[in-house]
Amino acid sequence: MTVAQPLKGITVLDFGQVYNGPYCGFLLAQAGARVIKVESRIGEPLRTRAQSTSANFAFSLLNGGKECITLNIKSSQGQDLLKQLVCGVDVLLENFAPGTLADYGLGSDTLCALNRRLVYAASTGYGATGRYSDYLGMDITIQAMVGVMSITGEGEGPPLKTGAALCDFLGGIHLYAGITSALYQREQTGQGAVLDISMQDCVFPTLSTALGAYFQAGEQRPRTGNRHPALSAAPYNVYRANDGHVAMICIRDGHWRNLCVAMQRPELIDDARFVDMKSRAQNMDELDRQIERWTQPLCKDEIFAIAQQHDVICAPVQNLADVVDDPHMHERGSLHWHPQETSADVLLMSTPIRFQGLDAPGPQDVAPLGAHTDEVLHELLDLDEAQIAALREAEAI
Repeated sequence: MTVAQPLKGITVLDFGQVYNGPYCGFLLAQAGARVIKVESRIGEPLRTRAQSTSANFAFSLLNGGKECITLNIKSSQGQDLLKQLVCGVDVLLENFAPGTLADYGLGSDTLCALNRRLVYAASTGYGATGRYSDYLGMDITIQAMVGVMSITGEGEGPPLKTGAALCDFLGGIHLYAGITSALYQREQTGQGAVLDISMQDCVFPTLSTALGAYFQAGEQRPRTGNRHPALSAAPYNVYRANDGHVAMICIRDGHWRNLCVAMQRPELIDDARFVDMKSRAQNMDELDRQIERWTQPLCKDEIFAIAQQHDVICAPVQNLADVVDDPHMHERGSLHWHPQETSADVLLMSTPIRFQGLDAPGPQDVAPLGAHTDEVLHELLDLDEAQIAALREAEAI
């Protein structure tokens, strides 16, 4: 028996732009939903930037498998079209600046009144309520506001952002989770929902360890680089190899004993300086020196292989060239080199959300701007060629 993707039959209007909303739309599409990407007549910001910058990769990564239409929400006719479209869909998602759609008479109250089963899902920097609700937010400013930057970096050095777009993608994941939860609730009640996802809220739980250290000490300690935020666990660091670095952590005494055996240093097991976690944390500088005596002459792969043989939690610090060709991720079907007609193969991904016995959809190309506008308007609104042409002439689409 062929098993359908879990969200087959769900139709989504995806107003997402850049990373946050588009990633949510990607996850929905990979789960089987029909995702209709709605853009302005010039395209969403990442598409327009993608024409001449590295954003081309990100745009391709997040928007494959979506139908693409244009809609001018600044036009009265475009506004009317959206009101008609929401009557025939299940979900509208957006990550505009706060109140953008409402400013054009297209807020959640208006659209949900037209379709009581609609799930209206919005992700903003700080949410729809509270004193920050009108503030604009992007990944770096959310990292600043939520405290991530204050704990990232070395010693007394300046605060640093993470190299990854942490807040945008956590926001997109929570937006997806909210939508799927709301769809399940709708099955019980017949009623849609309005979702208010704050990126600040989404990122806050990642501070758990740092906040534990803060409350224990009664103050914020200096940044600890790659070491444990509370400096209470060791080994917990990145160690030099002869061709890079490896990350290593021992969270139990058994892990430490395994590491000592792996290093062929059994005498360290009973060394009073390292006999338990508290002692190792108090002597972490010397501990790290002892570990680097072992790691520095070896290459990353040798250290990793020995660590795996001895049940030590360890990983090589891979660079981007390593990651895009990671054999494990390609074997799992998480990454794919996808051929392009006019350029080199592009790296695309599949959803991280897997169901046993159900293959994730393969990679798909991104449709050109507005490629499905005529098809969608004809199918969902029964508009004919002349009506669509008139809308295009009026710059509503």
